[in-house]
Formats: sequence, structure tokens, C-alpha cells
Amino acid sequence: MGELLNLQITPGNTDDRKPVPDLVSPLFGKIFGDRGYVSQALATKLFQDFGIQFFAKPRRNMKNRLMLLSDKLLARKRSIIETVIDQLKNISQIEHSRHRSPVNFGVNVLCGLIAYCYQPKKPSLDLEKDLAQYT
Repeated sequence: MGELLNLQITPGNTDDRKPVPDLVSPLFGKIFGDRGYVSQALATKLFQDFGIQFFAKPRRNMKNRLMLLSDKLLARKRSIIETVIDQLKNISQIEHSRHRSPVNFGVNVLCGLIAYCYQPKKPSLDLEKDLAQYT
């Protein structure tokens, strides 16, 4: 639906995989990430602790694994996530890096997220149409 489900702000030197369990704890089902999140330990932890299946595009030096057709189709739609990130950066302008104070930074991020939430048309999936096309 294009809505933000959860977010966490971390310092730039934090591994991207570290906050994932906290971010996905209220979720269920399947999540898709990019190559930066590839980790067998993370995938195992998410499945054992939360019952969440984690999918990421394999790195170049990794073997491909078999996937269900529905999962493969969902993985193709990952570009919508990039569209949301692009809108947050460019339209809501939350990527400004030269704030003069921590309060200014917090206000800028919060206002950008609020502005995104009130956008009338957000990028979204039409899963029923896509799955019907392949059945």
C-alpha cells in the first residue's frame, strides 16, 4: 500500500543488518531486502524468532537458490521500495546532511515522514492482478 510500517534512525557506522530484528518484530509473512542485508544468520534468526521468511537478491559470488514463483514475482516488485526511498529523499527532502543542530535534524526527518504519509498517491503493489497474470 506504500505506507511506512516502521523506521529506525541509526548512526552511519552501524551495520544495516543490526536493527532488522527490532524493525520486523511486529510484522509477519515475507520481507525482501537488497544485497546489503544478505546474511544466513539473519535469515535464520528472523524465521526462528518471528516466523518471517527473508529474501534478498544473492551477491555475485553466491549460488542461486530455488524460489516459489509467487516469491520471485514479489522480488521483482522490490523496485517499488526504491521508489519510496527516492520520494523520501527528493520530495520530502530527508537526506539533507548539513544540519546545524540535532533538533533541526529531528524536525526535518519528522516533517519529511509526515509529508510522505499525507501524499495522496503512494507507490503500491497490485498483487491480485500480477498473480492472476501468471496463473
